[in-house]
Amino acid sequence: MTEFFHAEAWTVKELFTYPNEYIYWSIQIVMYPFMTGLVAGAFVLSSLYHVFGIKQLKEIARFSLVFSFALLMVAPMPLLFHQLQPLRGPLIFMTPHFTSAIAAFGIVFSTYGALVASELWFVYRKHFVETVNLLKKKQNKGLGESLKYLVCLVLTLGAFDLSAKALEKDEKAVKVLAAIGIPIACFLHGYAGFIFGSVKANALWMTPLMPVIFIMSAIVSGIALCLLTYIVSMEVKKIMAGTKKAIARHMSTMAEIKSVEMEVVKMTSKYLIFFLIFAISLELLDLVFRGYTAVKSWDVLRTVIYGKDFISIFILQYVLGNILPFTILLLPGLTIKRTVIGLILVIFGVFMMRWNVVIGGQAFSLSFMGYMHYHLPIIPYNLETFKEGLGGALVIWFMPFILFWIMNKVMPVFTFEESHHPPTPRR
Repeated sequence: MTEFFHAEAWTVKELFTYPNEYIYWSIQIVMYPFMTGLVAGAFVLSSLYHVFGIKQLKEIARFSLVFSFALLMVAPMPLLFHQLQPLRGPLIFMTPHFTSAIAAFGIVFSTYGALVASELWFVYRKHFVETVNLLKKKQNKGLGESLKYLVCLVLTLGAFDLSAKALEKDEKAVKVLAAIGIPIACFLHGYAGFIFGSVKANALWMTPLMPVIFIMSAIVSGIALCLLTYIVSMEVKKIMAGTKKAIARHMSTMAEIKSVEMEVVKMTSKYLIFFLIFAISLELLDLVFRGYTAVKSWDVLRTVIYGKDFISIFILQYVLGNILPFTILLLPGLTIKRTVIGLILVIFGVFMMRWNVVIGGQAFSLSFMGYMHYHLPIIPYNLETFKEGLGGALVIWFMPFILFWIMNKVMPVFTFEESHHPPTPRR
């Protein structure tokens, strides 16, 4: 009974629906596949350099790897927000098994988390050791430096060898882990599509293309978010480089930073367009296939797709979220401002795809004679409407950026100064 009252807060019914039918999966279940998709996409972007050796993506590879780990920590949070008993959430990790798709999440998430953590360690081991050696010699360390010394000392795991042979082994380990991580990252998000695609009782969700569509759109969203965050970070970096103190300390200029930024933006945009083509093609193929087969449930699906949800599907998702950014990124003479607009629209389009699948899949009654509408709680009047409303969604959205900022203190993502001019030693 609690779940009924829980869902009644945002469900509006129309025509004939069964008494126990509500929109149980709300905004947090939209955020769940959206966030896991960002994890997979960010890791794939990082692997394009580590596995395939695309040197133009070197600058953003480390950035996206750390960002992927920050996103990974937040990925299970929407489920905890959605559950009426959040303490049931850790059971997935304590008793993982393959008898259900959601239970397998414990195995996949733990494996992927361990793999990304291992790859990060091999990437940053040299940095950890150099930081420890530098701070160890320094006298009168401040509180922040002392804390950083202890953290980096623990993270070295006792491996202080910085010989050429040891560093070469680190690079090989990174390449192997990145290669193994690509299919695991895709499976991490593909199983979310599998959960929806295997629900026989829902005509909109049940399709074998659902896991593949989720994976492709995940790669698109992850690449777009990483590139957008990278651009914002580099713009802030250019502002900092504009001060005389920053120029003296880093020996870098805004022109040099801008050239690196544009090179990364142009190359990453090409791969984003490539994956965006596959994502759009698969979604349209699924839509055409449904219309061609015209199964018994097609009448109500057609009413939802071409009627009730026409604006959210065709205008917001396909036009604003797919066609428009595809055109913006494909036109010659790409600029930073144009790229930012295109990336925001791409992320918005993928979010609307998740929204239309989760919310749209619950929009029609199993009687095929009624409809239900989801009203997102904007102003909460209790804890449940906050978690399942705009406030809870914004908390989930900003969490990875906070974690990423904290991780960057220990694992710096920018290597611009290192690759161009080493920092001037203090006398």
